[in-house]
This record gives sequence, C-alpha cells and structure tokens, in this order.
Amino acid sequence: MDIQNLKREFLEYIEITKGRSIKTVENYDHYLTRFLEFSKARDVADVSEEKLREFRLWLNRQAGTNGNMMKRKTQNYYLIALRAFLKFLAKRGIKALPPEHIELAKVPERSLDLITANELERLMKSPVGNGVKELRDRAVMEMFFSTGLRVSELCALDTDLDLSRDELSVRGKGDKVRVVFLSPTAKASVSAYLKARKDMAEALFVRHSTGKKIPSRLTPRSIENIIKSCAIKAGITKKVTPHVIRHSFATDLLENGADLRSVQALLGHANIATTQIYTHVTDKHLLDVHKAFHGKKRVK
Repeated sequence: MDIQNLKREFLEYIEITKGRSIKTVENYDHYLTRFLEFSKARDVADVSEEKLREFRLWLNRQAGTNGNMMKRKTQNYYLIALRAFLKFLAKRGIKALPPEHIELAKVPERSLDLITANELERLMKSPVGNGVKELRDRAVMEMFFSTGLRVSELCALDTDLDLSRDELSVRGKGDKVRVVFLSPTAKASVSAYLKARKDMAEALFVRHSTGKKIPSRLTPRSIENIIKSCAIKAGITKKVTPHVIRHSFATDLLENGADLRSVQALLGHANIATTQIYTHVTDKHLLDVHKAFHGKKRVK
C-alpha cells in the first residue's frame, strides 16, 4: 500500500480518534516525513530493519540546536513517531516491521533547573509598583507558583475565573482535565490585576502596550520574556523560565511532606516516573541519616 496515504490516515487517526493536539500531529508529520525522505520508502515493505538502523545512525550524526550532536531525547521523538505509525499499521492488519523492534535510545537522567527559596521570593517581589503591567506580572508568577501550571495552560486562562473558590479546572496535555488550587496570595494578586484593567478582553493575561481596544492574549513566548525580565530585576543570574517556577512548586510540596502521587496529579503527569525526578532534590533527610548512622563502629 502507498505509504504516503497510510501516513495521512495515521495522522487523521491520532487527531480524531486519539484526540492529539494539532501541534502533536504536526510534530508526528515532521518526524515521519523526515524518515520517509531519508529511507525513500514508497511502500510499507520498504520500512526495514536495515533502513531503521541507517536512519538511527544518520540521526545520531545530525547537529542539534546548540551545534553539537542531536540530543538522544530528540532522536527518540523520531523513533516514537515511527513506532506509533507501525502500531497503527499492525492495528489495521497491515504487515509491516513490528513496532517492538524499535528500541529507544537511552537518555541521560534529566537534570532540574532550580532556584533557591530566597531567589524565588525575590522573583515574586520584583514587579514593583501598582501599574497594570506590574500587577499582571505579579499575578502571573503567583499563579505559576500556586498552581504549577504549564505556560500553555496559564496562557489559556480566561477572566471568568471564580476567585471565590480555591480551585479551578484546567485542560492540559492530551486534553486531560485536572484540578489545581489557588493560594490566598495568588487570588489577591489576580483580583488586584483584574480591578486595574479597563479592557473587555476575554483572556486573563493580556498585552497592555498595543493600543488596541481589546488587547491580545499573552503567548508562551511573552510569558517567558516577562519571567526573564523579572529574574534580571531580582538579581538572579541563573536562567529562569516558567518551567523553573513549576519545578519550585513541585519541590516545595515534596519538601514540606506531600506524597509523590499527589504531586503527580497536581502537575498533570501521565506517568509517575516523570514526577520522580523531583525526589532527587528533596531527599535532604538522607544527609541526616548518613550523619547519624554512618561509620559508628570504626575505631576513633
């Protein structure tokens, strides 16, 4: 069967049946197209173990965004897309390379970009003043730290937020809905920001320098620039992004006794293995255990 038609059917399948986002569909299209162009495959039978091996070698020798070798994690994105495509073919009863023959590359353990509690506090206090922009920036950061939202989830919030309640539902990755919670500080910051606004825009966080009657919704890039600017004002030399505040949200909960399953639910992680990365920076009690019990029987 013509592999281009099958690819189109697969992309339609993951969008309609599996409910993947348009961005995910576009990414899968990109990864599969690159493989098909490299392998020159026109038929399912052309997707062989030999072509797969050659493609993996080719990927491993491609330059990444920093000029070095393409990261293993990025290489795996191509393999995950191809494996999903082969699973789709198997589901359709089309004889092709078995998807289990695709083994992902081992990736280094993910490291966390963290800021200290003192740096976090300075970051929160960096927007000084009661102008609408300063109130907005303060509300953005308080919302991040209170809820642990992803930047795309924060951008999607609207002004119909019910500040009389301590919780709200958000739609995250995979179109999954979860509940997040608002601290008194976050609610107060958002309330002050909304009171200062004179526009009728639907979005919760908007641009305020465009001169438009209805300002546009802030994009993830705009939010990233706001956080970066606030970090500079706070005198923080590390790279600070919305995801860094999300990390701070998670580690703060774990350091104060929250269990890993609860943090997983609050972050919206599908797999607890993703959440477990935070345990490496929160096991501070292990130092006390080491000091209390290590080497006690050695002769002084």
